[in-house]
Amino acid sequence: MSEIAKIVGQRIRNYRTRQGLSQEKLAEMSGCHPTYIGQVERGEKNATLESIEKIAAALNVSLSKLFEKLGGQDAETRDIPLECYEFLSAKTKEEQEHLYRILLEMDKYKRN
Repeated sequence: MSEIAKIVGQRIRNYRTRQGLSQEKLAEMSGCHPTYIGQVERGEKNATLESIEKIAAALNVSLSKLFEKLGGQDAETRDIPLECYEFLSAKTKEEQEHLYRILLEMDKYKRN
């Protein structure tokens, strides 16, 4: 599947988990099938714009936010903080805390 489908799917998963919703609950709220939600989140399904709109509305997230900074970024224009945020957002709270502690240790080591 396309890189855009994977990124949008990951963003949907991030918003869903941040709101404490299961895939089943999001499916119910958006009028989509739970299996479809999982496929979209994994980037396995190339979702229709109508489906994405329903999912975004159920998450109370604008389409512009969901599609923000997608597409043709070269090495010069990559948004590294955004990429880091999306990477961390996909992790559990415990994993986020662990990764943050690692970053702090690396920063401390660098300064010595």
